Amino acid sequence: MTIKQIVAHLNGVFPVDDALREGECSLPAGRTLVSAEHSAKSAWTITGKLTARNAEGSEEQYFVKLAFGETGRTMLRGEFESSKVIHGVMPDFVPTPLAFGKFRAAEPPAYFYLSEYVDMDVTTPPDPIEFASRLARLHEASRSPNGKFGFHVATCDGDRAHLVDWEDNWAVFYRKLFLRVCELDIKRNGPWPEYERAIQQVAWKVIPRLLDNIRQGGRPIKPCIIHGDLWEGNMGIRKQTGRSILFDAGSFYAHNEMELGAWRCEYTSVFRADAYVQAYLQHYPAAEPADEFDDRNRLYSLKGAINYSAGHPGSELRKTAYNNMCYLCEKYAPLEGIAAYDPSTDPALTGARIVPHQDTAEHLI
Repeated sequence: MTIKQIVAHLNGVFPVDDALREGECSLPAGRTLVSAEHSAKSAWTITGKLTARNAEGSEEQYFVKLAFGETGRTMLRGEFESSKVIHGVMPDFVPTPLAFGKFRAAEPPAYFYLSEYVDMDVTTPPDPIEFASRLARLHEASRSPNGKFGFHVATCDGDRAHLVDWEDNWAVFYRKLFLRVCELDIKRNGPWPEYERAIQQVAWKVIPRLLDNIRQGGRPIKPCIIHGDLWEGNMGIRKQTGRSILFDAGSFYAHNEMELGAWRCEYTSVFRADAYVQAYLQHYPAAEPADEFDDRNRLYSLKGAINYSAGHPGSELRKTAYNNMCYLCEKYAPLEGIAAYDPSTDPALTGARIVPHQDTAEHLI
């Protein structure tokens, strides 16, 4: 069953379970559940708003997200742990995470993520300076618990799990992350020999060339916590304060510039404006060599584009990723048997965009 089929089967009723009412993963102590209703939309989960009454008799709202099966467990556990880390660094930059748990009675197994409910505007683009300064502060202030790149639990981008095993070396970490999404894309979209040759050349020649020796202020780059799937569909503006806020995190400790890779992809519209990148670089300057920033950005965009292709079979982003790989190979590691880079089909130059998540395959259960 897909999420759409599950929602249709629910006939407008938001599902609740005793796990939300009582226990260590339930609503905060002293709260009594009053109502539950569908709220917002998600391609991969069911989202809702819970109303509860506290001990003083006042009503409070909470946000809850449901997903199913082992994929759902991985997604929501990863989002809970990601949000805890971001909240620990910048408490007002993500809704307060409260719990991750499992419904006691559900088939297939149902998992939930519970957080603070935030009334937010998700249609107005954020101010570039305000948003970029907050994002840069998150990256600068965060510290990997062991000094390595990776994360302590699996996290996801959509229904696709990141490979986030701890690594000392950023180039090694990114190669493994990149090859994992490529493997999944080939599994879901089928073989393509030229594409697969380009993947291997990027993995073993381009990645070490661009990432092995980057520095920040003359020192090796530090692992920073990143959101992990940051496009305008995963952020809003808190109405109470007017400040930007993130959600749907699938984090890991990475090179901070990795966060900006998705901004190059066709599913992003707002953040593709140069004002956002330039505002970010004012607060967190490009790593050295600075003149390779755009090539690193193109390299990092491959993960987002190929991951999107894996989640949306038939998407044009697979062709975009291949064209970008051809560009990088031509410049840094020429290879016979792949196409020439074609600037006329490069969305970074043409401005081509897609409406994201309209053709989602919704592989959940």
